[in-house]
Amino acid sequence: MPALKPTEFMGRVVWLGVNQDRAAALESTSRDVLSLPFGGPPEESHSGVTRRSCSRVSRQYPKGTEIANTRQVSIVSEEDLALIAQDMGLARIEPEWLGVSMVVAGIPDFSLIPPSSRLQDDASGTTLVVDMENRPCHLVSAVIERGYPGIGKRFKPAARNRRGVTAWVERPGEIALGATLRLHIPDQPVWPHLATARNG
Repeated sequence: MPALKPTEFMGRVVWLGVNQDRAAALESTSRDVLSLPFGGPPEESHSGVTRRSCSRVSRQYPKGTEIANTRQVSIVSEEDLALIAQDMGLARIEPEWLGVSMVVAGIPDFSLIPPSSRLQDDASGTTLVVDMENRPCHLVSAVIERGYPGIGKRFKPAARNRRGVTAWVERPGEIALGATLRLHIPDQPVWPHLATARNG
């Protein structure tokens, strides 16, 4: 029995990019096509089948532990970027500032899509698996602050539940600008004890 449900929610790819040297800078550089082998975009600083654990999994592993890399790609929505900019009092938030790999348009509340959802290119079948919601961080605030002094600190509250998701490659291939990604979601109910677990 299939465990994933194709939906009619479609995302159009409106921006692609890579961050080639995370140690040097957070910002990403735009691309027309993203090559996606199993390890993620080869040029991307977050690529690889494994990675070193970071703050997002600090309660599970000591920092620097080698773990499977479920953070190969960072995806945000055009709609969420517009809302972040609006709340910050800016005309626009550029995807480069966030160091993202991809911007999609057309999927509402994109940052809250369920973990383990798939984003599948309708034409090529290239598929990304959503790991989890991304979290706003002070590093983006610092990038914005350089261009807009006094504004950078507004990023974290404005980007709460709008920072997009992290994902990894399940079926390799390429995704190009203008591609259409269909959202597939896990066909299971919400765990009844979720609120208790979160508050415990």
